[in-house]
Amino acid sequence: MATTAIFTAFVAATTMVFTLAIPATPSGYFNLGEVMVYICALLMGPYVGAFAGGVGSCISDVALGAATYAPGTLVIKGAEGFIVGYLSSMAGTKISSRAWKATSLCIGALIGFLLGVLGVTYFSGSYQLTLGFPVGPVTNVGFAIPEALWVAVGAAVFVAIGAVGFVTNEKIGWTVLSVLAGGAVMFTGYFLYNFAVLRIGLPASAGELPFDVGQALIGLVVAIPITGRVKRMMARAGPAQQGRLGPIGTGDLTRNSE
Repeated sequence: MATTAIFTAFVAATTMVFTLAIPATPSGYFNLGEVMVYICALLMGPYVGAFAGGVGSCISDVALGAATYAPGTLVIKGAEGFIVGYLSSMAGTKISSRAWKATSLCIGALIGFLLGVLGVTYFSGSYQLTLGFPVGPVTNVGFAIPEALWVAVGAAVFVAIGAVGFVTNEKIGWTVLSVLAGGAVMFTGYFLYNFAVLRIGLPASAGELPFDVGQALIGLVVAIPITGRVKRMMARAGPAQQGRLGPIGTGDLTRNSE
């Protein structure tokens, strides 16, 4: 229970501290909450992932003045955390090593391509970033993102996933697919919530989709390396230290399990 409460607070804080208004919707916002939702689900499994993802994200919606999204967020982010935690523990051993490596390479190419296209199309140009919590001082920072940055990021992600899949963890592709499945639930859920519940119209609902997809992809790219690092640290600390945080990890993201 204590660990669940801690991760719920982490999800809420991560979501609130970094926000970027989405012009397509009246109260939607881009955030880094997906990073912590994925980390929580990959480390702690589906149930803690579901609770922390749903409740933590719901709290942040209320605190940031987007309470109309809170009921949908509770369900959508909860389902997202559950799916990521559940699927990431289900990688089978019947697939050959060569097939796993090919899968990881293809997934890396897909993620790199999507990041490059979405970044160049929707996340390049001038933006106004809000840093801070609603109860404290808030800083607004103006900045510009060049298109070339996203091309470089997409290429780097492809190389990184492919390299990990071939060298240290051939099943990294399954972990990425698990996170993608949770991300798909997130951006599909918000599209339906915007359109069917909030009634903001089909063009505006569809206009938020690229930002939600980008949020899921960026969360994936940041969360998986962090999770791998935490698991390596816990493995070195030994079973006694791992027991303090509960059942961390359902599979090693950094070493081949076979």
